[in-house]
Amino acid sequence: MSEQTQQVGALFDRLADDYDQSGVAFFEPIAEQLVAALDVRPGERALDVGCGRGAVTLLLARAVGTDGSVTAVDLAPAMVEHTRVAAAGLGNVRAAVMDATAPTDPPAAEGSFDLLASSLVLFFLPDPGAALAGWVRLLRPGGRIGVTTFGDQDDTWRAVDALFEPYLPPHLLDPRTRGRGGPFTSDAGMEELMRSAGASEVRTVHERLPVRFADAEQWRRFSMGTGQRAMWGFVPEAEREVVFARAADLLAGARDGSGAIVLHQDVRHTLGRRPAG
Repeated sequence: MSEQTQQVGALFDRLADDYDQSGVAFFEPIAEQLVAALDVRPGERALDVGCGRGAVTLLLARAVGTDGSVTAVDLAPAMVEHTRVAAAGLGNVRAAVMDATAPTDPPAAEGSFDLLASSLVLFFLPDPGAALAGWVRLLRPGGRIGVTTFGDQDDTWRAVDALFEPYLPPHLLDPRTRGRGGPFTSDAGMEELMRSAGASEVRTVHERLPVRFADAEQWRRFSMGTGQRAMWGFVPEAEREVVFARAADLLAGARDGSGAIVLHQDVRHTLGRRPAG
C-alpha cells in the first residue's frame, strides 16, 4: 500500500464520525444520482468501492433487494463500521476494510459482480487508471460501472476554496481541480480513462447540485466533515478564524431570498460496461 493511500485512509478514519453529519444534503443526492444512472435491478450483485458511511451502499441494497447482495469496501475502519451499523437491518450487505486499488479480500474472480459503483473516490488513488482496470475486471461480461467525480463549482465556492491555496504544499491538490490537464478536469478525460481501463459504451451524465447552508458556520462544519479537513490542517491555528471570516464574507454574497447560502457543484458520473465478448 502506497504512502498516499495510507494517508488518505488515516484522514477519512479520523473524520468518519463527522462525515456527512452537518445536515447539508450533499453526499446523499450524489449517491441517488449515481445509483439511478446505473439502472440497478433486483437480484444483482453490486460492489461499492470507497463506501464511506454507506450513502451509495444503502441505496444499492434496497435496489437489488433480498435476492441481491452488496459488498461495501473502504480503507477507513471507522467508515466501514458506520456502514455496518447503518445496514444492520438489511441482511444483504457485507462491509469490509479493503484498499480501493484491490477491493476484494480474498480476491474475487473476474466476473464476480453485475455492477460496481464508486462515488468521489477515484481521484484519491495513486494510480486511478490501474484501479479502474481492476474494477472493470471484477464485472461479469456486460456488467456496469459508474464512477462519480467533480465537475465545475460556481464562482463563490471556487473563491472560498481558493482561500486555502496559500497554505497548501504543492502536492496537495483539491480533487475538483487536481491536475488541471489530467483526466478529472473534463468529461473527455474521464471517458478516456474509463475506455483505457477496458470499459465500453462509455458515457457521461451530469447533475448540477444546489447545496444549501443555513449559515457560514454550517459550511464550516460541512467542510470539516469532508476531505477538506486536511486543508484546514495546513492553516496555522492562529489564522483559521481569519480564513473562516473571509469565507463567511464570500458566502454572504450567495444568500437566496430565504437567507440560506446556496452554492452549486457540478457532479460528473462516468458510466461504462465490461465488454460482453
